[in-house]
Amino acid sequence: MKFENVLADIDGCGRFQIMIIVLSFLGRFTLPCHFMLSNFVSAVPSHHCDTSSLDDGGMFMNLSQAERLIVSVPLEQDGTPSSCRMFPEPQYHLLLNSSNVTDVATVPCQNGWVYDNSTFKSTITSQWDLVCDRRSKNKATATIFFIGVMFGAMTFGSLSDRYGRRNLLLVSYVSAMLFAVASAFSTSYVMFTVLRFFTGFCITGIVIISTVLSVEWVDIEHRKLVGVIDSLSWTTGNILLTGFAYLVNEWRLLMVCVTSPLIMAIITWRWVPESARWLIANGKLEQAQMYLKKCAKMNRRDQSIHLLETEKLSTIVMTEKQDRAYSYLDLIRTPKMRKLALRTGILWFCIATTYYGISFNIAGFGLNLYLTQLVYALIELPAKISIYYFLDKFGRRSTETGALVFAGTCLGINIVLKGKSVARTVVAIIGKGFSAASFSTVVLYSSELYPTVVRQNGMGYNSFMARFGVAVAPLILLLDDVWKELPQVVLCSSAVIGAIVARTLPETRDRSLPETIEDIEHYRNKQNEQNIKIQRYRKI
Repeated sequence: MKFENVLADIDGCGRFQIMIIVLSFLGRFTLPCHFMLSNFVSAVPSHHCDTSSLDDGGMFMNLSQAERLIVSVPLEQDGTPSSCRMFPEPQYHLLLNSSNVTDVATVPCQNGWVYDNSTFKSTITSQWDLVCDRRSKNKATATIFFIGVMFGAMTFGSLSDRYGRRNLLLVSYVSAMLFAVASAFSTSYVMFTVLRFFTGFCITGIVIISTVLSVEWVDIEHRKLVGVIDSLSWTTGNILLTGFAYLVNEWRLLMVCVTSPLIMAIITWRWVPESARWLIANGKLEQAQMYLKKCAKMNRRDQSIHLLETEKLSTIVMTEKQDRAYSYLDLIRTPKMRKLALRTGILWFCIATTYYGISFNIAGFGLNLYLTQLVYALIELPAKISIYYFLDKFGRRSTETGALVFAGTCLGINIVLKGKSVARTVVAIIGKGFSAASFSTVVLYSSELYPTVVRQNGMGYNSFMARFGVAVAPLILLLDDVWKELPQVVLCSSAVIGAIVARTLPETRDRSLPETIEDIEHYRNKQNEQNIKIQRYRKI
């Protein structure tokens, strides 16, 4: 007997499943706030050298602020004051002719910087002067956060397969909130980056555990609905982040604000059920029976409760040993699992690099940060809603491949569009929509590809690869120092490679979730026949 048969008896998408989705939503929508937080807390305000050291108490003291800037700071080619250089002494002749700067020596900023606080009251950039020759440290804060996410994905993926989804979800909620709030009180750059690393490490458990937990409780027909709703929580968080950042322009307070929703997630955790699939796979039949009976009662299928005896549950197909602990090594022990892990890992890396490479570049087109962030978030709504239709119409594989191809096309177009800020932003927004669609698809797709006994390990590994891609994304944007369009070339190549890899994966539409590694290694067409029987039974 398959677990899908049990879900068919107690309703695979009723009130119980809706409760799980809603509870997951509460914890998940704070994630994109933290993932995209660097766009605002690490924003670089307009700045120029602090010229107070040139004040000799004479003529310089009697100049207006604008005049002091003219005689102290050279102009860039676009006419704006230089951000990183100044004159070693006042050039008073520039008051008569500001363009006469031939052969005038300049030096790096000698006494720090002055920042424009009209948009941001404070950021970590202005707090610790992460500009000019320290610009790489600014980008490194996002990279360090995602390195933490990367290792956290592996850790929580393994632990939740060993100790259960529910308990590790609470650990992730509490630890992420504590480290996030602590980072808002950092007194140094080093302290901030260390705490951000641990915030990323802990917060990643929320996304990989809640996704798997939702998918394992619904039937085949509604898995795509769960995938779309989970991804919409991400879009909701991105939209809310824009509002938070616009209203709160002080970086410490902003970090506290975007973390506060986790309090509600912790309070409502008590109603989150354990995965019945995981319990059965680990021989905990009595606990599985308890949650399945709760599901039947809430879904008003009381007449099916008598079918949920432990003896019947023990007949659910679990041919592998239930008393052994699975680990990441099980992803590479057997040939087909090894190929699956390799392909999905590359795919997640490419998707994450593309999606976040576009997302982190909200200042790269010269338009308003808040507006760009908001439109970037809003474009995900139609992209993800359309996925609900495409997943059934074209299947997971074709949807994934198509979304990456179109995202790569948009990035390619932006390589040849030069000097057209508005046009490039529009194309980037469209590309962001396609990359968001590819991310939404791959989360559901991967959870369907991996068997129950190592599903959380598989998702942890894939999340590790994705966060590796995210950690690389800010560094890719630094390649504009080599060639302005090089970041777009790298991101375009990443999308194309991802599309090629996605095309090699098997289709999972209308198929039962694999329960064991044996299901992957010895797949038979009988599984399709079983799916057809389940669907006929559901209709009856």
